[in-house]
Amino acid sequence: MTSTPPAPPSRWQAFWDRGGLARAVLVAATYLALYLAGGQLVGALFRDRVDADDLFASAESVAFGLLAPLVLGAVALVVFVTSVRWWGPLFGPQPVRGRRWMWIAPVLVVVPVALRLLGIDYASYAAGVVAVTLLAGLFVGFVEELLTRGIVVKMLRDSGRSEWVVMVVSSLVFALLHSANLLSGMSPATVGFTVVYTFGFGVAMYLTLRVTGSLLWPILLHGLFDPTLFLATGGIDEVAEGAAVNPLLTLAGPFNFLFIALGVVALFLARAVDVRRAGSPPGTGTGTDSSAGATGPAPATDRPVA
Repeated sequence: MTSTPPAPPSRWQAFWDRGGLARAVLVAATYLALYLAGGQLVGALFRDRVDADDLFASAESVAFGLLAPLVLGAVALVVFVTSVRWWGPLFGPQPVRGRRWMWIAPVLVVVPVALRLLGIDYASYAAGVVAVTLLAGLFVGFVEELLTRGIVVKMLRDSGRSEWVVMVVSSLVFALLHSANLLSGMSPATVGFTVVYTFGFGVAMYLTLRVTGSLLWPILLHGLFDPTLFLATGGIDEVAEGAAVNPLLTLAGPFNFLFIALGVVALFLARAVDVRRAGSPPGTGTGTDSSAGATGPAPATDRPVA
């Protein structure tokens, strides 16, 4: 009995399968536009349910002010990934292995998350706020990692970019998405710091993707990092006074600067990040790492060629 061969890709899928920087930026820009439009729609329909002065004042405020636009963004990404049939390539074993030194990235994420979980003043929040914020955080991790460490990374790799370029560009796309906070009235100085910080955090998530060999881990760690940061500081991209009087939250604070340092150092780590894929000509910097320092699952052998 013979198995049915897979259906040939549609023109739509073939277009995206070619990958490349331009297509990756197009996907990211389209997602951002849809996300912002969704936020405007939710704001227009449920403005009276969102506390403009304190988003985390009630569970309802968090649900409509933070969670609802993320759900709409997640739906858009799910539709796109389904339409191009990328669930397997995105969530299957990564085609490029990590190296042992890359484990520093998930450690830098796990430590502050643990400190915040122990140090957050849960009693200071109204009923349901913590639960809804944690749920919203999981959606943050899903949409932002699926987009940047999933779709963008895949498209850059499919176009033959080196892993250093994949790391830098995907992290830069992730960082620039946060420049949209200017539209919400956030000060340029805060947005500028956020962009620099999120570039470093993006590098950490890329290294986590490499060393764990699965997109699920960046999604999970990102999905825990953001909501614990929100609850620890009392807002999005803010520093609350309460964080300064709790020793555990004080210990977690400097990790934000460690991410910035990681991003800066990573710019000079091309040789440590790049690997060669089987069949790639020397000097392309794209390939499967066969060095003794490699770790993570073996490269997927059934990854479709774009």
